[in-house]
Parts: sequence; C-alpha cells; structure tokens
Amino acid sequence: MSYSLDLNGNPVTNSAPKESTPVATEDRSASGANERSATVNTELASAESAEDQAPKLNWQEHKIKSGDTLSSLFREAGFNDAIMLKVIHGEGDASKLQRLYAGETIAFATDANGDLAAVDLKRSLLETLHISRNEDGFKGETVVLKPEARPAFASGVIDGSLYVAAREAGMSDRLAMEMAGIFGWDIDFVYDVRKGDRFEVVYEELYLDGEKFDTGRILSARFINRGEDNVALLYTDSHGDSDYYSPDGSSMRKAFLRTPINARVSSPFNMQRRHPVLDVVRPHEGTDYAAPPGTPIKAAGHGRVHFAGWKGGYGRTVILTHGDNITTLYAHMSRLGKGIRNGSRVKQGETIGYVGSSGMVTGPHLHYEFRKNGAPRNSRTVDLPDAKPVPKSEMARFSKFAKQQVAQLEVYRDGHQQLAMAQDRDE
Repeated sequence: MSYSLDLNGNPVTNSAPKESTPVATEDRSASGANERSATVNTELASAESAEDQAPKLNWQEHKIKSGDTLSSLFREAGFNDAIMLKVIHGEGDASKLQRLYAGETIAFATDANGDLAAVDLKRSLLETLHISRNEDGFKGETVVLKPEARPAFASGVIDGSLYVAAREAGMSDRLAMEMAGIFGWDIDFVYDVRKGDRFEVVYEELYLDGEKFDTGRILSARFINRGEDNVALLYTDSHGDSDYYSPDGSSMRKAFLRTPINARVSSPFNMQRRHPVLDVVRPHEGTDYAAPPGTPIKAAGHGRVHFAGWKGGYGRTVILTHGDNITTLYAHMSRLGKGIRNGSRVKQGETIGYVGSSGMVTGPHLHYEFRKNGAPRNSRTVDLPDAKPVPKSEMARFSKFAKQQVAQLEVYRDGHQQLAMAQDRDE
C-alpha cells in the first residue's frame, strides 16, 4: 500500500486550502485608490496590446523515430540543409540539436512569411532545447523545469518475490530495484530473502503543475530480513554529496558489491569440483551465475582494468585490480562494455561487459572470481571491507538529521497503519 504524506505525517489531500476572508479597512483616500486603479488598468491594456502585436507562430510537431536524422526531419518540416546548418551553427546551445534520440519530440515554428522562427527539441517532460531566431541568426537555450518533490510512503510484506510485494505496495519496479541496490550490500535478494520479510520506504513523488508524473529518490527505508532490522537514510553532506548511511553513520555501501549480477548461482565456489567439459576434478575458483546472453555485468568495486580481451578457456574476460591487493575476474562475456580497455578506470556498478558463452563453456553464464593477494576467495562469504562512514567533522550534523529521519519513518508507519485500519473498517 502506498500513499502521499506531508512533512508532519498527515495524508495529503488534493483540496485547495480555504481562502482567508479579507479584513475590511477604512478607505483613507478614495481618489488615490482610483488613480492607482486607472494606472493598473492602463498597464494591463498596454501588456495586452503588446501581446496582440507579437507575431503568431505556426508549430508543427514530429515524433523522432529510429533511423531519423536531423536532415530528414528538417526536410519533412519543409526546410533544406542550408537552414539546418544555420540553426546548428547558432549561438548558445544550438549545436546540441545534432544529438537526437528516438522517442524525443521536435517541433518547428514558422512565422507569417513561412520562415523558420524557432525549433523546440523536447528531450523529456522536464528538459527542452529551445532555439529561436534573432537578428544575428539563431540562439539555443536548454530549459530544465524543476519538479516539486513530495514525500510518499509504501510498505509491504514479502510472500514470494520482492518485486511482486513492491508492486502490491504501489511501488514501481525502478523503486524496488533501487531499494534492492541500497540493501544489496548486506542482503542477497536472490537467496537471503524469506517469506514474511517486511519493508518500509519513504520516497519522492515528482509533480509538475500539480500533476504527478514520476517518482524520485528513496529518502529513507527499512528492510526487516529474518528478523534483523536494516535502516538506510539518504544524507547530503555539507559539500552537497549524497549517499546512504545507517543511523550510526556507517555507509550502506561496501567497498565491493557482493554479486556483480542479479542472477541465480549455477555453480558455486568449490575447490574440489569436477569440470563439466573436461570431466576431471579441477578447483572451481569462482562462482558461476546463469543469466540470459546480453545481461549487463557490473564492476564489483572501483578499480583499474588490468586485462580486457580473450583469455584461453575463460573466453572474453575482464580483470580488475582494486585496492588492498584485491582483484576480480569476469569471464565468458559476449562483449566488453563501452570504453573497457587495458588501463582504463571503472567505477563500482559500472557495466564492464555482457553475459555470453565465450571460451570453454556449456552455456551462457558469468564466471566471477574474487582474489586476495592472488589467492581465490569465495565471493559470497568473504568479509568485504566497508566504504567510508560519515566523517567525524559531519557527525554532529548527521546525528541530528538521523534522529529526525528515523522519527519521521516511525510517524509514516503509524499513519500508514491508521489509514489501513480505517479502510478495513469502511469495508
């Protein structure tokens, strides 16, 4: 179940606030009031006259499809390449018109003479590239609208799948994935989640002109796994950097992801495993994850690419070096991620390749190895180093923030329970 709340934990209503009745005051200068009224009326008339004199533009809109080019769209709107070049060589952000993506909307405005007066490229509900004609040619400006973020609360109990429970609670799949990502450092959502586990989430609902159009960030969350309470708070420090922390200030992130892919284990770490192709006992120094070809593979931690290419029976492989003498290996890829090459730096969670069946394998999967000082370790059980906690210089500020957020989470939970009880009575 999901619903919106105001900052005091009360359900948000759509009714507008009552207007206060104006207090009658003595008119000390009737003539002065008349003069001010006449002035206002004159100004309004002037504004309306100027608006009437503004040139009327005729707009035509085109939905950008795969295969469209800027040249083809201009021709479809009735303009040649010479006009197009004048537009993209204009001032400001005009050149950004060359970057088009399927699904965006482009609109052309013509004046009374049929000449191009403006171009609007709507990249999303919030972002538009506006190009207008001036005396010197064309000038572009990127207009980004800022949505209103309102807090909302959702809670649920897992009966089977986290994603099913999240949907029943009114959350989108994206929010469910974000929640899994926040707690995924400590909880394996493929194997650790049990029936009866519970979650509570405070997140942003985004509004534009009073209409909800999307959801934003998770602000705070609680996940109770096998009776263990896990709480995460989104904290923005004095430098403007945001991350998730537990109420005691420790980071929710680890220096390494527990798993680089959200998939089932097809073959665990086993130093006495019989090789499925060679039929001999050979140590399995990593963990295999079965997944469809093309599934993205994430870097387990920040690091540098030590090797990227073909590596014998491993097939297409990436090896990353990290701090503290740790390396991770990702094998049997179908292809490497964009920009992944020897010596390049990667960030944790960055896509470094895609699941495939290259090398000596029986089917598509990821083979993942975690090594410390060159020795193989079981990536699913090895102790992972923590990421940096809230710095000491921020702790006083964070402690105050954490107390407020945890208290707010409790208020939201109580309000949710009261609303659910009231709905049950009505039924």
